[in-house]
Amino acid sequence: MLTPALSLPLEKSSLSDQAYAALKQALLSGRFQPGERIVLRDIAGDLGISLTPVRDAINHLIAERVLDRGPGGQKGGASVPRLDADQFRQLMMLRADLESRLAAAAAANMSDGDVRQLEILVQKMRESIDKNNKSTYLDLHRRFHFSLYEHARMDVVNDITEILWLRCGPILNAVLGEYVPYLKRRDFHQEAVLQLKQGNADKVAESIRMDITEAGAYIHDQLVQAPRVAVSARAKKLLLDRA
Repeated sequence: MLTPALSLPLEKSSLSDQAYAALKQALLSGRFQPGERIVLRDIAGDLGISLTPVRDAINHLIAERVLDRGPGGQKGGASVPRLDADQFRQLMMLRADLESRLAAAAAANMSDGDVRQLEILVQKMRESIDKNNKSTYLDLHRRFHFSLYEHARMDVVNDITEILWLRCGPILNAVLGEYVPYLKRRDFHQEAVLQLKQGNADKVAESIRMDITEAGAYIHDQLVQAPRVAVSARAKKLLLDRA
């Protein structure tokens, strides 16, 4: 099932666009895991619509390389890609570059009220970490970043950034539980807010860059180690089978 907010029946107009938006929200919120199959009939049932607009939305995400095509071709479903360590590194490198630019540009256009809204989101993020509420944290985390970036007034860069989030989102979501203790050591989101209050655009950009870079480095290391762990487990099983 998709999240409750996404499982409500959609209006009959622009069903493909709405299905596309619902699937993006589900990917960003951690609904799907890397390698998970997305079944058209299940999504259509969750959203209360026919298969055709869901298929159109799936094909749109496949064209953007957010999803992999299933074995049934354009009439079939799709799956969430399994990124290897180098693919993930490249995506996070692009995110760090683009999002730091967005953050710097946004700093010049934000009012005190806008900054206060970000500060409230940071507080809620901290509370969700303390309560170990993963889904809430993921939603707040995304809202913080894109609430900041919308003030940059750079629509093209923002659209590209969203695609990057969609492509690396499932793997980020999959390992968030292991990364949460690191989030308590240094809060780059709070640092960004403090620099916004001081009007220091370069420092805001640096805080966002460090947030992305440090998380990316941790997750990259997990992806590098994952094949070794899998090989070790298979080798151990072979030895046990031969014993």
